[in-house]
Amino acid sequence: MTAAAKRYGGSLFELAAEEGLDDRILQELDCAAACMAAEPQYVRLLSMPNIPRARRRALLDEAFGGQMHPYTVSFLKILCDAGLLRQLPACAREYRSRYNAAHGILEVRAAAAVALDGDARRRLTDRLAAMTGKQIDLTVTVEPELLGGIRLDMDGARLDGTLRRRLDSIRESLDALTL
Repeated sequence: MTAAAKRYGGSLFELAAEEGLDDRILQELDCAAACMAAEPQYVRLLSMPNIPRARRRALLDEAFGGQMHPYTVSFLKILCDAGLLRQLPACAREYRSRYNAAHGILEVRAAAAVALDGDARRRLTDRLAAMTGKQIDLTVTVEPELLGGIRLDMDGARLDGTLRRRLDSIRESLDALTL
């Protein structure tokens, strides 16, 4: 993440939290980032220096003005004016990181060989919450190549209890013995 994204995303979070708008702005930032990702030509248009600044700002007002809080729209205009609109996803990640820290939320990414049913998902979430003392925001992906077990990525750490990792470990031990 760039220093600009940390500075801009963090500043927006501080303002939103101070005003009690942190939930709303988080949702709007995610929405704006998704819209921009879906329409890369729009971002290119807003990044063209030959289009007057006032016109680019007006385009943002037209697209987001009636649906989003003025802070969010102003933030998009600031990024546009600074030539940093392509940094919006990174700014949103920094905002979410600060939001999660302030609200005691831990994002966990789980990968499993098969889809987790509702009960297994709930048990995993409950166990992680008990271990960490935080509210868990769990995202689960299915990766059949793992063969079995589960891999967790959380707070910069990876916990790998997959059958694929165990088989790789056994293979490495056998390779070490035969050399």
